[in-house]
Amino acid sequence: MRMGRGRAVREAAVRFVLLVLLALAPPAHAQSDFYATTRADVEAGPPGTLIRMQPKWGAPDGAMAYRVLYRSTGLKGEPIPVSGVVIIPPGPPPPGGRPVVAWAHPTTGVVPKCAPSRQITFFRTVQGLRGMLARGMVVTATDYPGLGAGSIHPYLVGASEARAVLDSVRAVGMVPSASPSASFAVWGHSQGGQAALFTGLIAKDYAPELRLVGVAAAAPPTDLAVLLSDDISSAGGRNLTAMTLWSWSRLFNAPLTNVVTPAALPDMNELAEDCIERFWDVLERRAPTQALGKRFLVDLSFADTEPWRSLLRRNSPGLLPPGLPVFIAQGSADPLVRPDVTTGYVGNLCRHGRAVVYDVLPGVGHLFSGRDSADAAVDWMTDRFNGEPPASTCATP
Repeated sequence: MRMGRGRAVREAAVRFVLLVLLALAPPAHAQSDFYATTRADVEAGPPGTLIRMQPKWGAPDGAMAYRVLYRSTGLKGEPIPVSGVVIIPPGPPPPGGRPVVAWAHPTTGVVPKCAPSRQITFFRTVQGLRGMLARGMVVTATDYPGLGAGSIHPYLVGASEARAVLDSVRAVGMVPSASPSASFAVWGHSQGGQAALFTGLIAKDYAPELRLVGVAAAAPPTDLAVLLSDDISSAGGRNLTAMTLWSWSRLFNAPLTNVVTPAALPDMNELAEDCIERFWDVLERRAPTQALGKRFLVDLSFADTEPWRSLLRRNSPGLLPPGLPVFIAQGSADPLVRPDVTTGYVGNLCRHGRAVVYDVLPGVGHLFSGRDSADAAVDWMTDRFNGEPPASTCATP
């Protein structure tokens, strides 16, 4: 017992010294804007290497956290900066290193100020965080490109999100005292569920040195054409569609004139400048959201119009690789991500022999599907890290 207590004291002392040193870092690294970068900063190393880091206070249960800025890959293959947070559990790492969970967050907005890492309530938003820390997992939480660092977030662009997720896992290896293993799982909700599935799709090609043991997703958008077309009648759906069209029109030069009415453009621009993270964010978005209900789309079948049709298809996740275990949760009362669409996606995985655990949450809507499935997702990921054979509900009607 004395040896264990002494080790804990030494580790606490090391953590304190690291935090002090980072807080007192020289001016070259302690910039007035943590998220600002130069071209030299971004091009100075390969994807997944750190540009800078700083302590982030308020981590729960004795954990230590850092806000990080790291290098990743942009839409055209160019080097870009991406921000996020790394949370390290207390206690010494196991001999093989700590397992890593990459958390992929749900929609927060499409402009830099909407980055989760900027928020003082950040730790409350990582669903299942305490369970992951209690099991000795390092958690890395990317902001995605354009949130925090950058200018415009490639909203619902699957490969962009996935590269940021994978490079956040790489970056953990450069964080003091993280001691990560080579194995990681990805876990996300809503937009983050899409990011998780795309991480599974590209991991082997983009980051072959990492070992992905499983993909966990709650309420993931799996058919963007259906998602955007069906949800236009609801306030939440209009927000989602407006942010998608706004982001894609700027990043892919996709014309808005044949899709959006001229009267709706000011409301779209106003929504794009607001975040979706706190209660008062919803209040601020109410007026432009209501205005869009009266004057938004020229044609409700815009998903059949190019280039939107190709973009929607490209960013709808396909069949995951063989041998990759999958956990998917879906609320049965979800008004945004239709349960039948998720069930159809799971059915396709099952028909192709994938090991899928499908957790249907009776009476649960979109907002709480991540929270209500978090314990089951953490249990499932723990089994993957422990090498347990992947279970499957595919044989269950």
